[in-house]
Amino acid sequence: MINFKEKEMNGGVQRLFVFDNGYGASVIKHKGSYGFSEGLWELAVIIWSDDVQSYNLDYSTPITDDVIGYLAESEVDSILKQIMELPSKK
Repeated sequence: MINFKEKEMNGGVQRLFVFDNGYGASVIKHKGSYGFSEGLWELAVIIWSDDVQSYNLDYSTPITDDVIGYLAESEVDSILKQIMELPSKK
């Protein structure tokens, strides 16, 4: 299990992941997210600020150049592992 911080967002949920390489992920399921009506998740690769208080979406990784929607929990886990293996941004 990968640790995350969860919060309410737009009537649904956002899970924020922080990895040692400076990357992370924002994983959401709320009205307006890709897959919400099917009970699925949307994931965005993010880069954290140095103090891990803010982040920016990163569309330049080999994982994706956009957000990835319509994901089952197992697919999210697989992508999170790929993000953790990216070369360090620090």
